[in-house]
Amino acid sequence: MKKYESKDIRNVAVVGHASCGKTTLTGALCFAAGSSKRLGSVAEGNSLTDYSQDEIERKISINLGIAFAEWERAKINLVDAPGYLDFSGDAYAALRGTDSALLVVHASSGVEIGTELMWRTAAEHKMPVAVFINMMDKEHADFQKVLEQLRKSFEGHFVPLTLPVGEGEHFRGVVDLTTNKACLGVKDTLKGEYTQEDVPADMKAEVDQAHKEFIEFVAELDESLMERYFADEKLSAEEIAAALQRGVRNREIFPVFCGSAANTYGMQQLLNGLVNVLPDPTMFPPLKANPVGKEAGVEVQRSSGGPLVALVYKTITEPHVGDLSFFRLFSGVLKNGDEVLNANGGHIERLGHLSIMQGRDRFEIEELMAGDIGVVAKLKHTHTGNTLSTKAVPVVLPEIDFPKPVINVAIEPKTRGDEDKISTGLKKLQEEDQTFHSYFDGTLHQMIVWGMGELHLEVILHKLKRKFNVDAEYAKPRIAYKETIRSSSEGQGKYKKQSGGRGQYGDCWIRLMPLERGGGIEFVDKIVGGAIPGRFIPGVEKGVREAAGKGVLAGYPVEDFRAECFDGSYHTVDSSDVAFQVAGSMAFQKVVMQSTPILLEPILNVEVIVPEEYMGDVIGDLNSRRGRIQGMTTQGHFQKVTAQVPQAELYKYSTSLRSITQGRGVFKSDFSHYEEVPRDQVEKIIQEFKKEKEKA
Repeated sequence: MKKYESKDIRNVAVVGHASCGKTTLTGALCFAAGSSKRLGSVAEGNSLTDYSQDEIERKISINLGIAFAEWERAKINLVDAPGYLDFSGDAYAALRGTDSALLVVHASSGVEIGTELMWRTAAEHKMPVAVFINMMDKEHADFQKVLEQLRKSFEGHFVPLTLPVGEGEHFRGVVDLTTNKACLGVKDTLKGEYTQEDVPADMKAEVDQAHKEFIEFVAELDESLMERYFADEKLSAEEIAAALQRGVRNREIFPVFCGSAANTYGMQQLLNGLVNVLPDPTMFPPLKANPVGKEAGVEVQRSSGGPLVALVYKTITEPHVGDLSFFRLFSGVLKNGDEVLNANGGHIERLGHLSIMQGRDRFEIEELMAGDIGVVAKLKHTHTGNTLSTKAVPVVLPEIDFPKPVINVAIEPKTRGDEDKISTGLKKLQEEDQTFHSYFDGTLHQMIVWGMGELHLEVILHKLKRKFNVDAEYAKPRIAYKETIRSSSEGQGKYKKQSGGRGQYGDCWIRLMPLERGGGIEFVDKIVGGAIPGRFIPGVEKGVREAAGKGVLAGYPVEDFRAECFDGSYHTVDSSDVAFQVAGSMAFQKVVMQSTPILLEPILNVEVIVPEEYMGDVIGDLNSRRGRIQGMTTQGHFQKVTAQVPQAELYKYSTSLRSITQGRGVFKSDFSHYEEVPRDQVEKIIQEFKKEKEKA
């Protein structure tokens, strides 16, 4: 493997909506460049970057895949990111581990929700973006329509560098606007071979206009070039390329390419563009980092001459290999066998078998330069988001900002006794996937898992079986209802037991008063005159709190109240702490029923983004879920609906939304507040509680 200097490396995240051909494009680029041995096919299950069992079976990308194409003087690292929103966490990781985004758009479908999401995320990272309009050979392909969609949906100058020769079944190749030549694909080519010809006569006017606009856009990026251009001086190809590359780096211009990855038409022109148009790692400003043990931040220069700084942006576990850590080297030089510091945890790690990835294949290398992407196996203490640096200059880079999971379910073993195996497996899977969370909820008595969608959770279940040999199933999660009171009341709890020998005696009077939401539980000792000795008051409080934790209506904890113990009596011999605990519990259970107990349910803030044509159906569905619409705004050519919806009504909402919008809608939610459950729902919840109690 040739050693590449930083200036000869391009790091590109291949992103976009699902089914726009990103994986096929990645494989086609590598094959056309001669860097991989086969073109592969998603449909046939042998694509370059979709190689896990789940990906092969489902024919979709689930994990990010890494490949490289050596073209001309450069090495292009391609990180193929999943398009399904259930697996968008890996798309975020792909963007963080690269410098530029190649936004792939379907020539028929145009801008979709995933396109919008990836554009917005790249913009937040201030990343250069190039666009590839794929599948120009498909029915209803329309280059100009998609180009106009891009211009209307997103801010910025979208400038074509290639134009299609024909569309749909008549697509024959592309016109390269940097040379003003038609590059017509050779029939049945697999490596993007083409014949260079003059522009077809029926396209000459269109090409001349597009070429003029392209040169004008580039000239406007540089004042001296602009003066010369308008003075009718000829600009050299080198000057145009340099200005274009700077403009792309500064997000002043977004180059647009087109072609068909499936038949490799336009691949060589795209490879030329990735090398000559996208910036190299040295062209970016220094990284912000935090030195370990110091408050002031520092800048990390993107240079092989600096101290080592790398970010682990993905971890996967492979059978017979263990953990594989994918990392981006931002500064310094890394050699096979080097020892580095995990700056997040303070652990020393030895980087044995330093490698680069070509799909599922690892190629061991001796040295990696700043700007490149690598992989190492079996790091003991390193996880996704960790920074690798040196002991001499330990720094920590900002961690990856992953999207929050949106749906939750309960998980149960099919075989009694496998609870520990499930817990171990889930913990390991969390290290691989930062958008998946799991924990045991002691209040609900369930193991809860959170994910990005039902497909995401389904894949997690399969991974548990395949990697950890655990059969599990999902169940509807219990809702974390709460109980509280609306009025004040008081009463007595008296516990008296005599069965020979020393008896038990505890007697207390308590007063309950409601507090504001979030007020918790307050217990106040109001005893005067020694009616209850002070040593027994903690027993009363414990009894009240334990009884409150068990609930009175449907078994959910009672909160947001104040309990005052204001009177009682005791026996000099028979009274004990335990007796007053029982008395406190009895008093609470009696008085709470006199204080107008009510059920509270969690309300979530929900944000739904959908194409405008589905707005009515989405709003109607939210209303049917007892949702309250808070607002509607335009976001690009999509509509954003915000609402407040009870958590109990959102079970499997992602599936419903996908059905309503034909897979084009997305949502996210977070906790807002608790509010009273409507009366018509209270009885249902109480009956469910009684049924579960009978089963237990």
